[in-house]
Order: sequence, then C-alpha cells, then structure tokens
Amino acid sequence: MLPPSPRPDYQSKADIYREIASAIAAVLDGETDRIARMATVTALLKDRFDTYFWAGFYVVDPVKQNELVVGPYQGTLGCLRIPFGRGVCGAAAATRTTQIVPDVHAFPGHIACDSRSNSEIVVPVFDADNQLIAVFDVDSVSFNAFDETDADWLENILKTTFQT
Repeated sequence: MLPPSPRPDYQSKADIYREIASAIAAVLDGETDRIARMATVTALLKDRFDTYFWAGFYVVDPVKQNELVVGPYQGTLGCLRIPFGRGVCGAAAATRTTQIVPDVHAFPGHIACDSRSNSEIVVPVFDADNQLIAVFDVDSVSFNAFDETDADWLENILKTTFQT
C-alpha cells in the first residue's frame, strides 16, 4: 500500500477558499441559528488564513437600523458600534458593496479599532430577502493583503451561508 500523497506546500488562495467553502457548508448543514453560522464562518476563515489579523461580523442593529454593532469575531477587541457611512465597515453597509482597502490609513474616515491594521476587506451580508443583515470585516497587518479573489470567494461564501 502506498503512503498518502503529501499535501502541497503551496496552495493558491482560491484553492484555500474552495476548501473552506466546502468545510463551512458541511459544518453548517442543518444549522439555522444565524449567530452560530456567523461564529463558524469567522472561526474557519480566521484559522486558515495567516493574513487575517481580525475577522468578524458587524450586525445591523435591529433598533438603530443605520448602525452596526459588533457580532461574532476573532481577534483583538473590535469597535462596538459603527454608524453607516463611517469607516470601511460603514461604507460597505451604506453602499451595500464590498470594500477592498489596500491601505486603511489612506481611507477617509477610517476607524482605527486596532492601530496594527493596515489593510481591510469588508463584504456586505444579505438574508434571503436581500435585506442587509451584517457586514463581514477582515483586517490584516500587511498592506495590500486583499484582492478580487478574496472579494469573489467571500461574497460567494456569505451568500451561500446566509441567503439560503
């Protein structure tokens, strides 16, 4: 019997996302609780990417519909509340579009929850009725850590996880 093939030392970012998307779908199969789903997505993504310094959700406040409140996350202390339109998370919520920021220090109105963050990606999260329910925020200590590959895969993972 042959020994198992060694895992390649290098996988493309897309290959890693593909594996994580499959793992998320398998773990969450049958789980309906939104917080459990958010916590699981955060844990699996943060664990797999060394570039993820902080990863988590900011949830639309059910009372103040124009404000985000920190939800499940992994990393250092996050900001507790972010108004729509303020910072990268607020911009993603207000515009309902993914924000890729190669240098957060150059982003107008950036909120420095942790000064070690240098780049960021924030993806809006919608429910089955296409209502904004949260944003998924990832920070990195590296500059230019995120690109369209991250955006495409995160958008796909979040759509599959929260719109079905």
